[in-house]
Amino acid sequence: MSAQIGATVATVGSVVRGIFGRRFGTFTGVALAAMTLGGCAVQLAPLVGADPADPGAKVAGVGYRSTIAPYASLRPTTPSGWKEQNQSVTPSPKSGHEH
Repeated sequence: MSAQIGATVATVGSVVRGIFGRRFGTFTGVALAAMTLGGCAVQLAPLVGADPADPGAKVAGVGYRSTIAPYASLRPTTPSGWKEQNQSVTPSPKSGHEH
């Protein structure tokens, strides 16, 4: 397999040198080497804020808020009479104001 790749590269290189001359072939080789080795370079970015590898770094506190906190079960119950239901939602009469 590597022999085939080497033969292909040699063939393409000879065609390129024949068409564009030696200068282009050298430039192509240097550019190919730069692209190949450029992928190995580590790009360093400056840190902004605390170092994440520092175990003593101060961070914001962790909080918890339930997503179902005001939950009330709405399962079906046995029906009650209409009088009891009306009395449970009727406002209480205010004292001293009768019409």
